[in-house]
Amino acid sequence: MRIRSVSWLSFITCCFWIFLCLNIYVVSSKCLEDQKSLLLKLENSLSFNKSSSVKLVSWNQSPSCCDWTGVSCDEQGHVTRLDLSGESISGGFDSSSSIFSLQYLEFLSLASNNFDSEIPSEFYELKNLTHLNLSYAGFMGQIPKGISQLTRLVTLDISSLSYLTGLELKLENPDLRMLVQNLNSITQLYLDGVTISAQGSEWGTALSSLSSLQELSMSHCNLSGPIHSSLSRLRHLSVIHLDQNNLFSTVPDFFGNFSNLTRLHLSYCGLSGSFPQNIFLLKTLTFIDISYNTGLSGSFPNFTLNGSLQTLVVSRTNFSGGLPATISNLRNLSTLDLSYSQFSGRLLNSISKLSELTYLDLSFNTFRGSIPSFGTAKKLTSLDLSNNFLSGEISSSGQFEGLQNLVSINLRNNSIHGSIPSSLFKLPSLRSIQLSNNQFSQLEEFSNVPSSVLKTLDLSSNNLSGPIPGSIFLLRGLNILQLSSNKFNEPILLDMLLVQLRNLTTLDLSYNNLSIKMNESDSMLSSVLNITTLKLAGCKLEIFPAFLRHQSKLTELDLSHNQIRDSIPRWIWKLESLAYLNLSRNLLTDFERPVQDLSSSLTLLDLHDNQIQGPIPFLPRRAAYLDYSANRFSSVVIPANTSDYPAYTIFLSLSNNSFHGHIPTFFCNFSSLQVLDLSLNNFSGSIPSCLMAMSETLGVLTLRKNNISGEIPDGFPDLCVLRTLDLHGNQLDGPMPKSLANCVRLEVLDLGNNRFSDGFPCSLKNISTLRVLVLRQNNFYGSIGCPNTDYVWHMLQIADLASNNFTGVLPGKSFTTWEGMMPDEAQTLQYEILKFGNVYYQDRVSITSKGIQMKWVKILTVFTAIDFSCNHLEGKIPEEMMNFKALYILNLSNNALSGQIPSSIGNLKKLESLDLSKNYLSGVIPVEIASLSFLSFLNLSYNQLVGMIPTGTQIQSFDAFSFGGNKELCGPPLTPKCTSSEPEVLNTTHAVAEFDWDFVFTGVGFGVGAGVVVAPLMFWERGRKWSNNSIHKILLVIFPMFGLTYTPADDYYDDDEEEEAEEENSDETEDCDDYEYEDELGIPRFRGWYCVFCSKLDMSRKKVIHNPRCTCYHSPTVSPFSVSWASPSSQLHLR
Repeated sequence: MRIRSVSWLSFITCCFWIFLCLNIYVVSSKCLEDQKSLLLKLENSLSFNKSSSVKLVSWNQSPSCCDWTGVSCDEQGHVTRLDLSGESISGGFDSSSSIFSLQYLEFLSLASNNFDSEIPSEFYELKNLTHLNLSYAGFMGQIPKGISQLTRLVTLDISSLSYLTGLELKLENPDLRMLVQNLNSITQLYLDGVTISAQGSEWGTALSSLSSLQELSMSHCNLSGPIHSSLSRLRHLSVIHLDQNNLFSTVPDFFGNFSNLTRLHLSYCGLSGSFPQNIFLLKTLTFIDISYNTGLSGSFPNFTLNGSLQTLVVSRTNFSGGLPATISNLRNLSTLDLSYSQFSGRLLNSISKLSELTYLDLSFNTFRGSIPSFGTAKKLTSLDLSNNFLSGEISSSGQFEGLQNLVSINLRNNSIHGSIPSSLFKLPSLRSIQLSNNQFSQLEEFSNVPSSVLKTLDLSSNNLSGPIPGSIFLLRGLNILQLSSNKFNEPILLDMLLVQLRNLTTLDLSYNNLSIKMNESDSMLSSVLNITTLKLAGCKLEIFPAFLRHQSKLTELDLSHNQIRDSIPRWIWKLESLAYLNLSRNLLTDFERPVQDLSSSLTLLDLHDNQIQGPIPFLPRRAAYLDYSANRFSSVVIPANTSDYPAYTIFLSLSNNSFHGHIPTFFCNFSSLQVLDLSLNNFSGSIPSCLMAMSETLGVLTLRKNNISGEIPDGFPDLCVLRTLDLHGNQLDGPMPKSLANCVRLEVLDLGNNRFSDGFPCSLKNISTLRVLVLRQNNFYGSIGCPNTDYVWHMLQIADLASNNFTGVLPGKSFTTWEGMMPDEAQTLQYEILKFGNVYYQDRVSITSKGIQMKWVKILTVFTAIDFSCNHLEGKIPEEMMNFKALYILNLSNNALSGQIPSSIGNLKKLESLDLSKNYLSGVIPVEIASLSFLSFLNLSYNQLVGMIPTGTQIQSFDAFSFGGNKELCGPPLTPKCTSSEPEVLNTTHAVAEFDWDFVFTGVGFGVGAGVVVAPLMFWERGRKWSNNSIHKILLVIFPMFGLTYTPADDYYDDDEEEEAEEENSDETEDCDDYEYEDELGIPRFRGWYCVFCSKLDMSRKKVIHNPRCTCYHSPTVSPFSVSWASPSSQLHLR
């Protein structure tokens, strides 16, 4: 009975509470009429998109406004909460808006709209607001002072995307201090994107008064550093978000004292110094991003157990060291990004214990060793270990076994070898495999692939050989297949490959040993493919793939390095999406006509090194890169309308063609041009003055090897940005233009082989960037150097003043400023063309030195040279010149220099060619020359040197020619031997008595035998060639036994040509004339091989013996020492 009474009592009590709650609900749901009226008035005053609205469009559908979406009321029916976020409201509202009459509002959100107006100042009337959210609502202008009067605010969010939209929202008057001075209750402050423009002490001090602040977000606020110490008072901070400000400071240690800190965002802040390790050890920290601070260094501490870190991002910093074994203590870590940093060491197996890991990026570091197992990281979706020094093999069942969620794996640019395991292709979620630039030698065949979702397979630049594995053709879902730069070597019927992989959008088979064949009919492919990128460079193609005419989505087409002899078909210009077209290095002869309906999307066109002749029919108007070089073009069809002129062309090369006549002023209309190369043609007349005016945008102007005459127009603008000016090998005369001094960024100036008449170019003394100065074979005169100038051309690396009329002494003081000749590492001479595509124009330089000629593309990384030969210089060789420790070639021959060779010449450890011949140098040859171990050419002939030639490993390899014409010089290799003070007296009587006729008979026998063999060969050409070839074959077998390589002389020239070349070279040596022996294209002809670093040059000038591991350049016939620019050819580097 008692139990029954208790049950009834409980039932009655429960009913009472239900009744009470219902009563409260009814009361709270009752909306006051004035509140409803204000809301309806607000709705009518706002402009919004009804089709995308969710809240406003539903108002007035129920009698109680408290039930409307986005509206909440208190017990009395007053509206206390209004959420109009994401309602596509536009047009703003003014001070009379009814929203300011909702006096009981505590929460107001207008976020994510498009007001496009200033924030009304009347917000101060909403005295009860505790939460105000105006973020990303399209507000602009000054934040009103009225907001600072909302003293009850706990959360304030005025974040903006003004840095993207251009509609600036700023905090100037009031400033940050005035805004927050009354907000004593604030715990969350979000001002992202608001322009504050305050120094570290200003904004730091202003925020330090907010003692309750827990979350601070001020990214993209144009804040300056340093991070002020006053922020250390904010002990309750849990979120710090200061990304993308110009702090340029160190990270303060006191951040490590914020015991409640959970999130730290400091990316793109210009931080420097060492990052405090104690921050990593905060128990509460779950998220840290300090990426894109390249000056920020540091290393990881030993992580403690049970750390809370879930996201750790330190990419693009200067962090270094290895991964500590204690990283396995971060059991909650899901994202680890250390890319583009300086981490090193081995990847420890402890990383495999991170079972919560979903994203791992360790790319672009210097990690070494083998890849650890990731088998326990079952949640891993993305793995990027590219661009390291990882090695070893991938086991069939090991590193990646069981990774059922793995979507992407990137191991590019490492040294991983062995086989690519078939198990990799059986991971069910894998969509991308990138293994390019490794040393894989085999791809294991795989079968029974479960409905593969693989979309990207990149195996390019490995050592894969044989036929392309048939398993690849089972990957029916592939979109991207890249197999370039391997050793695959089978004939392929392209039609069948594409039918099997009909989902392909990108196919790259370039640079293998493949032989691509096509069916004549394209009906099979015309309707099934959606190719966007096709690269078949070096695939022995003989025709254009006909199916391409139907590929309307094709954007990139590379058929270069093939054997296509056809005309360029008309249909190729009608591909509307085609942006990249490379047909270079084929046998193309002309364009199929008429050429019309050009693709408006073409941005890169490369036709260089073909046999196309006649006029260039068009220049695509939107193309940024145009290369027509090394063809037989003779003219350009100039558009009739100026509106059809190329407006976006950045690079234009017409070099090495058959253009003639005056240079068309049409080129001056290329308003965006940065590189113009017209070299190796037959242009005549004068240089159009408008070309000089173009140098406000033009970075490279190359007119070398033409027949241009007259003076250089004196019209370089004040804002000249020219970096390379190459006018070598023309008939230009007069003085150098004074306005050339305006080109303060000039790096290369080559005026060689012209008729200029002027003094030393002191007008260019303020161009601090100059690296290459070539004035050879002109009529420059006067002394070398600029008097009363202390600092000239500190980056100069090549100075060629040969064959002029310079007089006086060498300016030792000026040489002290040529720091580019000194040990500091030089930079590569290259000009960036497409800033967003990593396309570079690189100058090529030809260096000639007594039988040595090399082409250098990145010459300035390794090469320095001085050539002052064939002038009228006198005096001593200055000691200052011996500080050029990076010097490779020094030529002071054919002058009137006197005094001794400085003993400090031994400082020039990198010197490879030294020519001091035909001067008045006296004294002994310094023994330090014998220590120059890289010296491969030496000429000290025709001086007044005396004494014994020093002995040394390198110096003894030179023949008597190097020392001839010095009457008092003796010792090997010269015939006169140095006599001692007590010469040995021969006992002639004993000698006669001991005379042995066997020697005479032996000598006669050898002489007769040699005559019988050699004499017929002098008249029997076929026999002579047979004997030479036999000797070559014997030497080719013997030399490798000693680790050497023997290369026979090239048979390119016949005997008459060789004799003629020898006579010319002899004349050149005697007369000091500069003659570059070149073929019809202006390219030096090569004979044999020469490797400047590790070769021995036979002074017979016919053969060279060199180290087989050396990367070699051909050597031409002998010519006097010269430093001259070879045809600067455009090189395309796409990264």
